Amino acid sequence: MKMQKTILITGSTDGIGFETAKILLSQGHKVLVHGRNPAKLEKVVNELSSIADSSLIESYVADLSIMAEVDKLASEVAAKHNSLDVLINNAGVFRVSTTSTPDNLDLRFAVNTIAPYLLTKKLLPLLGNSGRVVNLSSAAQAPLNPQDLKGVSGQSDGMAYAQSKLALTMWTAAMAESLGYEGPMVVAVNPASMLGSKMVKEAYGVDGADLRIGADILCRAALSEEFADASGKYFDNDSGRFSSPHPNAMNAQKCAEVVSVIESVLDRFSN
Repeated sequence: MKMQKTILITGSTDGIGFETAKILLSQGHKVLVHGRNPAKLEKVVNELSSIADSSLIESYVADLSIMAEVDKLASEVAAKHNSLDVLINNAGVFRVSTTSTPDNLDLRFAVNTIAPYLLTKKLLPLLGNSGRVVNLSSAAQAPLNPQDLKGVSGQSDGMAYAQSKLALTMWTAAMAESLGYEGPMVVAVNPASMLGSKMVKEAYGVDGADLRIGADILCRAALSEEFADASGKYFDNDSGRFSSPHPNAMNAQKCAEVVSVIESVLDRFSN
């Protein structure tokens, strides 16, 4: 019998996150599902309850575009759990109707880059040095001016998405480096391009490939021995192996600059 793990998956009401939750629950793990919409979250919990005992499922509501809600999510998880085995930062946005958040940040950067950083930092004490953090990156990675993380960017959805995913990959590398053996394994994963998520359908108007391709690699990153020493690395599921991300993510100075800007943004919201 495998040891039961406690795993938080952000953005798990549909797409790859939902498929990942289904697989992990079927394996007997405790899964903390997260969504922004309470009604949708309740529906998903009901669906998941047909796969696994409801005692294995917990649900959390938070809008990750608002930093106070990210903070609250971390506090709610910490109130119920002394430890967390895996955090899968899966939530992401591509096409948005408005680019500005209530915090006057860019919605794409807030959800895809800054929120997962804040959530990870807040949950580090629960993850300890045996936990794992799996960050959903993308094959789409584009250079950015780190200062753009401070406000609303004028970039198109496609460009902002690619920049936000590179920034996520960069802070993954920087955090792994700074934590060393004192913290969890932190890895960036491209789950595979053009999978059939709602995001891909909205962005490209195509059905996309089987979501389970992405869910499978997230489960491997969360649990398998092949990722035990993957901290700071980038796994490209298009090629099925660890590979090199965008060169900027391999430049320690540039990665440190991204982290510095994210920290300065978060300083604005700290009490």
